[in-house]
Amino acid sequence: MEIQRAIVVYKSGSEVSHYWADRCASELTALGVQVLMGPSGASQNPYPVFLESMRQGIDLAVVLGGDGSTLGAARYLAPLGVPILAVNTGGHLGFLTQSLSQFEQTELVWQRLLENHYAIEQRMMLQARVVNPQIPKDQGTNFLALNEICIKAASSDRMITTVLELEIDGEVVDQIHGDGLIVATPTGTTSYSVAASGSILHPGLEAIAITPICPLSLSSRSIVLPPRLRVSVWNLVEDDTSLKLWTDGVLATGLLPGQRADIWMAPCQARFVILRPDYSFYQALQEKLLWHGTRLNYQNRYR
Repeated sequence: MEIQRAIVVYKSGSEVSHYWADRCASELTALGVQVLMGPSGASQNPYPVFLESMRQGIDLAVVLGGDGSTLGAARYLAPLGVPILAVNTGGHLGFLTQSLSQFEQTELVWQRLLENHYAIEQRMMLQARVVNPQIPKDQGTNFLALNEICIKAASSDRMITTVLELEIDGEVVDQIHGDGLIVATPTGTTSYSVAASGSILHPGLEAIAITPICPLSLSSRSIVLPPRLRVSVWNLVEDDTSLKLWTDGVLATGLLPGQRADIWMAPCQARFVILRPDYSFYQALQEKLLWHGTRLNYQNRYR
């Protein structure tokens, strides 16, 4: 990997992340790399400044924090094909990040990158747009997500039940009365989707997983679709303006009555730098989600 320009992003409010960011920026600068550094959090977004300042392109993004920091980086950097080295320096699960133990010898990490001793993992993303059929020329704004697009109400004074109509390639499939709907990538099936009893998909797949959130019907079930299909979700509650479209847990826009959210596979993929030579998705499930199978550990004498 040729690294001429790099960005270093750290979790806002985390002293540990800030320490590692300072260290990374100093070492990369000493190697002759042009570096920009900044915090990322709920009220801080460094990416517009980074992208405007580095118009010649970004060769590497070092993201220090947790899965939330990594998801934010992917939404901005995936369209540009920027490889992301995400390191867990304060996250809870750290499903998308490299462990700090793999990163502590930072000078060796830079040497490995420069000598191409690493792997790149590409992950599918979703794209969404809210459209108003009454205004055909209104194309709306596109929103990207690495984990999921969620259609769910937000209110400060009551728990709102939504009524949504689900279309797949123009065909009405279900009307869902409940707390909302999750449209997830394979990466996102180990996040909000699995918490809502959706299936777990291997991140190497290209597929779309749709999972209702607490549906008030036993017939509304999770479904997995081929990636080339287009999902449309309508807001059927005429007098409720609380329905929102969320991307990776971040508010994107509202979904008013009569509007629909179109969701499809994005044309770009998130690119992650993998340092761990023996990385295993199944081991990650065991470590992060405590997936241990039977309560008793049986010995396989036939292997």
